[in-house]
Amino acid sequence: MLRVFAMIAFIVNLLFAVVNINTADATELATLKGIGPTKAEAIVNWRTENGSFKSIDELTQIKGIGDKTLEKIKDEITIGVESDSSHQH
Repeated sequence: MLRVFAMIAFIVNLLFAVVNINTADATELATLKGIGPTKAEAIVNWRTENGSFKSIDELTQIKGIGDKTLEKIKDEITIGVESDSSHQH
């Protein structure tokens, strides 16, 4: 029974996992809606050239990521600095 509970907890964690766009690798970023391998690599490259994202809105500076894509993924991403219980947008 404990094993079943552990598996359910693991799956729930995966379903509600939030991707940190400042630390995630391209593979993890590519799991986001509308972000495939090419955009994921562009996110990593932008981060390498510009440093950490200060806001998730900065994703729109990356070619191919506009307001519509950001709207789809905004609840699935964070910049990793939690000043309160909400995600940093």
